[in-house]
Amino acid sequence: MMDNIDLEQQEPFPVDRDGRPIRNEEDEPDGNRKMGCCEKFQRSISKWMLPENHRNVYLERANCCPPPIFIILVSIGELAVFIYYAVWKPQKQWVTLDEGIWNSPLTYKPDHRQEAWRFVSYMFVHAGVEHIVGNLIMQLLLGIPLELVHKGFEVGMVYLAGVLAGSLASSIFDPLSALVGASGGVYALIGGYFMNAVVNFREMIPLLGVFRILAIVMIVGVDFGFAFYRRFINHEDGLKVSFVAHFGGIVAGMTIGYVFFSAYNTKLLKDPRFWICIVGYVVFVLFAVLFNIFLSPAS
Repeated sequence: MMDNIDLEQQEPFPVDRDGRPIRNEEDEPDGNRKMGCCEKFQRSISKWMLPENHRNVYLERANCCPPPIFIILVSIGELAVFIYYAVWKPQKQWVTLDEGIWNSPLTYKPDHRQEAWRFVSYMFVHAGVEHIVGNLIMQLLLGIPLELVHKGFEVGMVYLAGVLAGSLASSIFDPLSALVGASGGVYALIGGYFMNAVVNFREMIPLLGVFRILAIVMIVGVDFGFAFYRRFINHEDGLKVSFVAHFGGIVAGMTIGYVFFSAYNTKLLKDPRFWICIVGYVVFVLFAVLFNIFLSPAS
């Protein structure tokens, strides 16, 4: 039987760089092979995170090793600090932390802003259960898929840029308020993902695109509402918690985050948008530093 087959007349059988057959996105796996859990997960991630023209490239390279280390380690660190202040530090109630976090060397406080680490370390301290649970859920749901696609360096840079932008913006526009929580980093991830969903709307699955945008708008709207309430309406004793970090984080995400997350499979150093955003961010940081040294009313 094999002698009657002319191999030169057979259609080529395309394979990827690992020797696996390449299938179109619409193709179902053949009957002799079932898709593994990791493969199904990666296919779902590609539909949520990438426009259609990048999905096949991602699926050829995708694997679950290494796992999304950055966002998981940050989340563990934030949870560990919360448990430390909730359990080992004396509190009136651990559901809403009080004295412990305000006296923490991690919290950003206007009168301690010369301790520069506080501009970043405040992300590890949270004011209560609902505060940390909300931030952890959002950053894990969004950060893990983003890190699977863009890897830890890009996600880490965007997250930390949002954290720093949040504290610096707060020190300028709300200079007498304290700051706790990872909202700056979470909002940077949200901002970058939102811009990608809007810009690449036509290249993504339309129904998912509408759902993504509406979900982000609703979540951000509700969270901003609570932040405004805590800042301007809730007059409990203690330091007022700034909401400006949300704005700083989301602006960092919609600029730096958008550039990082839209540059899949391309070289950032050759993208003029990258340099524009980097220069703009550096200028903002320098202005904020000079403002805090010479002009801040918290001095």
